[in-house]
Amino acid sequence: MKTTVTTSVGGRQITIETGRMAKQADGSVLVSSGANLVLVTAVSAKEPKDIDFFPLTIEYQEKFYATGKIPGGYFKREGRPTTEQILIARLIDRPLRPKFPEGYRCDTQVVATVLSSDGSFPIEVLSSLGASAALHISDIPFDGPTAAVQVARVDGQFLANPTPQQLEKSDVDLIVAGTRQGLLMVEGETKLISEADTLAALKFGHQSLIPLLNAQDELREKAGSKQKRVFVAPQIDADFKAQASKLLTPMIEKALNVKDKTERYALVTEAKLKAKADLIATLTDANLAAKRTKELSTIIDDIKYTVARSMILDKAHRIDGRDMKTVRPIACEVSVLPRAHGSSLFTRGETQCLGAVTLGTGDDEQMVDTLLGNIKRRFMLHYNFPPFSVGEVGRFGGQGRREIGHGALAERAVKAIIPDQAQFPYTLRIVSEVLESNGSSSMGTVCAATLALLDAGVKIKANVAGIAMGLIKEGEKYAVLTDILGDEDHLGDMDFKVAGTAEGITALQMDIKIDSVTFDVMEKALLQAKEGRLHILGEMEKVMKTPRGQISEFAPRIETIQIKPEKIREVIGPGGKVIKSITEATGVKIEIEDSGKIHVASSDPEATKRAIAMINDIVAEAEVGKAYKGRVVKIAEFGAFVEIMPNTQGLLHISEISHERIRQVTDVLKEGEEIEVKVLEVDRAGRIKLSRKALLQ
Repeated sequence: MKTTVTTSVGGRQITIETGRMAKQADGSVLVSSGANLVLVTAVSAKEPKDIDFFPLTIEYQEKFYATGKIPGGYFKREGRPTTEQILIARLIDRPLRPKFPEGYRCDTQVVATVLSSDGSFPIEVLSSLGASAALHISDIPFDGPTAAVQVARVDGQFLANPTPQQLEKSDVDLIVAGTRQGLLMVEGETKLISEADTLAALKFGHQSLIPLLNAQDELREKAGSKQKRVFVAPQIDADFKAQASKLLTPMIEKALNVKDKTERYALVTEAKLKAKADLIATLTDANLAAKRTKELSTIIDDIKYTVARSMILDKAHRIDGRDMKTVRPIACEVSVLPRAHGSSLFTRGETQCLGAVTLGTGDDEQMVDTLLGNIKRRFMLHYNFPPFSVGEVGRFGGQGRREIGHGALAERAVKAIIPDQAQFPYTLRIVSEVLESNGSSSMGTVCAATLALLDAGVKIKANVAGIAMGLIKEGEKYAVLTDILGDEDHLGDMDFKVAGTAEGITALQMDIKIDSVTFDVMEKALLQAKEGRLHILGEMEKVMKTPRGQISEFAPRIETIQIKPEKIREVIGPGGKVIKSITEATGVKIEIEDSGKIHVASSDPEATKRAIAMINDIVAEAEVGKAYKGRVVKIAEFGAFVEIMPNTQGLLHISEISHERIRQVTDVLKEGEEIEVKVLEVDRAGRIKLSRKALLQ
């Protein structure tokens, strides 16, 4: 039976419907606002898998028929998800994951399919709402609901779920997701706004979620309030857990007081091997031994969790010996790659990122085929996280969702400082190679990218750095951690990444693993993050503070000239013949805008000059009173046509050939002959009148 509820956020109506489509799924909803329609389904297997993680899969897919388009490319059908689709899938995933019970191991899949879109409403908001609603009305053990909203600020006023036109004028673009208790996720970018304004945006976002949460509860009640499946987390044998904990706790405590990550992990491995030898090796039942080995890993994780959190809350002592606010030692280098246009090596503790900048021309812009048409991207940041960066062996191939997400966060952070195209007409690509990782390689990427841009001579608007904050909270006691380690991220309750300049924030990302965090805690985290960010910027600027005076000798030089738009046709020539001849003769790249701007790019300055001279010759216009050396291209009874510039001819009347009277033009001139002529007149139609005798004595 079809069931519908309607609510509104920011003055825009949102409808959630169930019972009409995809009824065999455990939960299925149709979420709409205007002409924007998303179908979201949720299915969870009845039997758990024998694995040590929650197998949740989020699929977000855009159908091109949703906007009346046929996909580009050879196959003419939707293929693998684009980067943008993967990022939206991550936005859906992150607030849902913490709301499943600990130990739940049943395969669970949420699929969001865009069926209709006009681009006027943030489709990721509808998808996130639909994912929560589908799970909430199902029998899947999900402690929802959750919801998401996009926050913008135009002329000082916060807006929920803005239109694209409003977003263009906004200095805030945040996706905020959470429950009634508080926020679970934040993702987005800002234009150098303060910490206080950021906090105000988050509070506004949380308030805007409430109608969406109420609507889901109403839908669940109307649809029949399915009983949730009974789930009991697997229990470890109490005697075995007690024995293992007694043996392992002092060894884990010792390991967690070792600063070096490699040594610390080696001691934990040594503890596990001893426990296996003392408690499992004597077991004769192979199945029981395998079960105890798996339980042993869980016990070790539990001990690490308890010991590390107790160290921080009770002794104000972190795993590597730092206090709550200290940033790990920082080392910076620039110009580490001889042929890259700009490069840097940024090291913070045991996290190290190699940044490389490449400058390209307009031909290098990325074309992206989206639901609403093709878009061009002149700035790209690509993030690579090879397995050796954490001392592991792994397969190489395409980038995973995690890499894409971390790269997108770093790109948002740096995008705010990229110079406008009018001032710097280059396409920019930054690549971050993570060489070591123990705590926020995405924020290390932001720092490495800034240094590499400075090394490349890019006149960035300001220097930007990033830092990752953590939280340990037990009851009323809590500690906010600056520059968290990988273990502190894993064992903590919050991962809060903040990037920005000395003036303000450019990007932030937050994931909460507990029910709620008060805004007082978030305010403290933002202010503490600013202290850490300013410290990192200070360390970076000791090495390089301002861009180099010139770009790399290996980068293309781009010179820009302006011609009249009506002259563009002459520069291109029939079938592109003229422009091809210029590029073949000089080896340059030429890009022409509709406005008449022409960008000439080459790493050889002389070639650029030659190409510009050739273009200027083509578009040059005859000046009255100026003498030109021309070529006779045609002779008629009344005179001769003389080409004084490429594609520019004038009439030399018979009376203007010589002071003496002549009977025939051919008595004095012949076709192909080069002669000096003077421009006497250019009429309104552009016809040129020439004289030869005006230059003769």
